[in-house]
Amino acid sequence: MQTKMINKVGRRKAAVARVYLTEGNGNLTVNGRQLEEYFPVVSIRMKVEEPMLTLGIGKEFDIKVVVNGGGYKGQAEAIRMAISRAFVEVKEDYKKPLKEKKMLTRDAREVERKKFGKPKARKSFQFSKR
Repeated sequence: MQTKMINKVGRRKAAVARVYLTEGNGNLTVNGRQLEEYFPVVSIRMKVEEPMLTLGIGKEFDIKVVVNGGGYKGQAEAIRMAISRAFVEVKEDYKKPLKEKKMLTRDAREVERKKFGKPKARKSFQFSKR
């Protein structure tokens, strides 16, 4: 039986996740480490596992993730999006439940750049009238 590898990208803030989905027995590795080792916080780990729980699948596929940039929350959400996109390519019927939970929607919010003459993007130095 020929196993086909599906490759998808997910992004969130500065994080970029590349997911490689193959038929297997449910292994999920992030940057060469197990999911529990890479994301020790349970709530963050649940974000990554959300597409599998929504669809009720996951043990039939091996998922290899390469993620870089951003913080751990942004990375988790980027991984979630990439996994969701990969599952939609596996079977078109998976699109509706994932779209309802907004796992296929790119969150375009980015950090606003710092402006000159200000300490941060919008914060101003203390103003003294007199």
